[in-house]
Parts: sequence; C-alpha cells; structure tokens
Amino acid sequence: MRAGLILSEVFTGLRRNASMVISVILVTFVSLTFVGAAILMQMQISTMRDFWEDRAQVAVYLCSEVSTAETCLDGAASQEQIDAVQEQLESDTLAPLISQVRFEDREEAYEKTLELVGEDYADIITPEQMNEIFWVSMDDQTRSDVIVEAFAGVDGVEEVRDQMEYLDPLFAALTIATYIAVGIAGLMLVAAVLLIATTIRLSAYARRREIGIMRLVGASNRFIQTPFVLEGVFAAVIGSLLASGAVLAGVHFGVQQYLRDRVAFISTWITMGDALLVVPVLIVIGVVLAALSAWFAIRRWLRT
Repeated sequence: MRAGLILSEVFTGLRRNASMVISVILVTFVSLTFVGAAILMQMQISTMRDFWEDRAQVAVYLCSEVSTAETCLDGAASQEQIDAVQEQLESDTLAPLISQVRFEDREEAYEKTLELVGEDYADIITPEQMNEIFWVSMDDQTRSDVIVEAFAGVDGVEEVRDQMEYLDPLFAALTIATYIAVGIAGLMLVAAVLLIATTIRLSAYARRREIGIMRLVGASNRFIQTPFVLEGVFAAVIGSLLASGAVLAGVHFGVQQYLRDRVAFISTWITMGDALLVVPVLIVIGVVLAALSAWFAIRRWLRT
C-alpha cells in the first residue's frame, strides 16, 4: 500500500511537471554523453599508446654521402664506425634495455624510399644518398632517451630519432580534447543537478497542500521525500539510458564502421565491449547525482 501510494505520488509529480522533467532528461542525456565520450577517448588514447609503445623504435641514422651534420664531416660512415655503433648497442650497458636490433643497409633503405615516393624518383635518388640505419626496439620504450644520449655526437652517426616523438603530439592533442569534453560534461552535469533541484522544489510547491496534510497525519520526512527523489531518479535514468544508447551507437557506427576503414594508420580501436563497460558508469553517475540533488532540494524545502 505504501509502495503504491509512493508510486502514485511519483507519477503525479511527473505529470504536473512534464516540461521540466523533459528538460532534466535532455540535460542529463547531453551531459552524460559527453562523460561517456571523454571516458572512451581516454580508453582509445591508452589503447593506442600501449600499441605504439610496444612497436615504436629508436632509429640510429648513420652518415651518408650527403649528410651535413658535424659528426659526418668525413662523409659516409665507415665500416669501423658502423662496427663501433653495433658494439655499443651490444654492450653490457645498452643490451639489457634492448629487445631487438635490426640493421638496414643503403640498398634496403633505397628500395623502401622508392616504394614511398614512386619509381619516378629512381633517377634522382641514389643508394649512396641513403642513410644506413640501426632500428632499435626497446624493452621499455620510456627508456629510449638512453639510446639517444648514448649516440649523441658520436662520429659516423648523423642523428638518433625516437619514433614516439612523432606520436606524442597526437596523444597530447587527443588528451586536450578529452579535457575539453570533461569540462563540457562537468558544466552540463552542474546544470542537470540545478535543474533537478529546481524541478523538485517546484513539484513540492505545487503539492504543498498534500505535504501539509501528510505532516498532520504523522507521515515521516522520509516518506514525504521518497516520491520527489524518485522523480529525479526516474528522469535521470531515462537520460542515462539515452546517453548510453548514443555512446554505443557512436562506437558502432562512428568507430567500427567509419573510422576503422578510413584511418589506416590506427589498427587498435575501442570496441563495443569497451562501450558496454561505460554504460553502467553513466547510469550510476546519473542516478547518484539525481538522487542526491533531489534529496537535498526537498530536504531543504521541508525545513522552510
């Protein structure tokens, strides 16, 4: 009987404040969609970073005939200089940090260059212009600076490049985009909380006579508060479900069916499984925020 009476009060409040409830649903939907997008973007960044850190290499470029670095004043790296670089890579200092070393000679570098720029450049580019390269794979990519420092200024070495340097700006840009999404989501969540509180206070004001009667017959504050809290939770749950649907649709259509086929250099994308992990988080956030804001709003109103 008590449960039936409470539900009856809930639906009465929802019907009387239909426009405000719809506003709460829409604000909750938009804000939680941003929250879900921010979580998924961070998961994507983490997935990409893990993938590339396992595959990124440090390239030790040896001097070629056209190198102009101070360490290349004698022209192309001699065999003695190449052997010295290899010996240092195999030394007790660097070897424990390295998982694999591959040497790429001029002919191999020349063939790869032609594959990239086309056979039309075969008469312009010569193998002698190519750098011989030691491709170094690290056990821990965060220690790549050790390789860079070890060969800085070494005769016969034109430069040392860490491939992660090319990816860090991308990760930084994506992280900034995540922060922006989180900021927008935070502002929208604040708006949702304030709107829920306002809706509950208006609903309480519209039913002030019923509340007064319930007080006179001895109803507890908890019994009076429960329908109002459930009103906020009901609206938030609908908004959360809509946001969850938007997140799932975004991953399915936007990532799996669109970006996966068009952005070839990224081979690791978030999956529907990742999106499903975000759904309960969105629902919990929506329900908790709605319940707390509604509870504080009606609690404060009952004191006035």
